[in-house]
Amino acid sequence: MDNGKKSRYTLTGAVLKNIACFTMFTDHIFAVLVFNYMSLHSVNGTWDPQIEKVYRVGRAVGRISFVLFAFLIVEGFVHTGSRARYLLRLLLFALLSEIPFDLACSGKAVDWSGQNIYWTLFLGVLMLTMWEYLGQYRGFWAQAARLTVLVLSCAAAFRFAVDYRFMGILLIFVLYQTRGASLATQFLLAGLVMLFGIWGSNCIRYAGSYTAFYLLRFSCREMYGLFAFALIPLYNGAKGRQMPKPFYYGFYPAHLLVLYGIARMIKVM
Repeated sequence: MDNGKKSRYTLTGAVLKNIACFTMFTDHIFAVLVFNYMSLHSVNGTWDPQIEKVYRVGRAVGRISFVLFAFLIVEGFVHTGSRARYLLRLLLFALLSEIPFDLACSGKAVDWSGQNIYWTLFLGVLMLTMWEYLGQYRGFWAQAARLTVLVLSCAAAFRFAVDYRFMGILLIFVLYQTRGASLATQFLLAGLVMLFGIWGSNCIRYAGSYTAFYLLRFSCREMYGLFAFALIPLYNGAKGRQMPKPFYYGFYPAHLLVLYGIARMIKVM
């Protein structure tokens, strides 16, 4: 970003990262603790309607976090001094976070039905790395190879059930491609990817179980994430005063373990 923008806008990367962590933590409190509470106190499988309303508000707040993380992962990709080390960090914490993620989400140490968000970010950065590498070549086959990389990344995200599945990969790709574009363009394309990416994924996953219209309505809940675009234009391009990298990387598995432990305590009380 140019100096004019830096003088007008006020949020550093550190502030955006802290907001992303806070909204993610809020989301996981409701996804783990409140969900477990509602399940324990359900009557004939029906949740308390008042608590359910609060639960949905908490999960809506959490939708903001992934859009901010996707935006920040693109910024990290562009500015990192070593993409190899960047990928290695993401892979390492994807591995370290899997058991805490599985415990928090399913109560099992190993659950192959869903993989943590670091796998999504790792696949996204790997896809961007290959996209830029192939971009140095010209011609039809080079462009076909780039498109193949994008498609295979989306397919891998869906096949291995990483968080947000192929919508997450496409959102990272769109935020990368629209970097420097107008807010309206970025907002519109991100919104389309979020809606149709989640809807498409759900239609494949739940084909025959729900109607396409029902799944479209269900997928609209993801659109709360667009509130992140009230913050992204305020980004001034500066890194800001951040906590050490291990804190941010480790916050994800650490808080999931804590929430799992609290949920277990609630069950035995």
